[in-house]
Amino acid sequence: MHRHEGPPLRKFVPFAVVTVLVALTGTGLLIDAYHERPPWGTDIAYEGGYVQASRIRGYDVDGTRTKALLDGECARMERDGTGGERAVHDPAAWVAGCLDGAAGRPSRNQGIVR
Repeated sequence: MHRHEGPPLRKFVPFAVVTVLVALTGTGLLIDAYHERPPWGTDIAYEGGYVQASRIRGYDVDGTRTKALLDGECARMERDGTGGERAVHDPAAWVAGCLDGAAGRPSRNQGIVR
């Protein structure tokens, strides 16, 4: 039988410590840059507004609610806080998504591979 001991501790421990420090530093920089907002928050906000307006449009039988969305209700919903958690990431993107969904336009992210 042959025994393999692995790397000596003099090489392994400093490498492990440096790896952990680099990971913690990178995580700290990401948190500092974005705080509570994820890096893809604009896409999340846009899609949140788009989906909400699309649902409203789908259930709007006589078209009055859809017309109200296009006439400023999207901005009012965001301002009043009824846009949900996703609107907080990027309010302007949420309103843009809401307007696109209310108008029946395709999502601006549709077909984009990232």
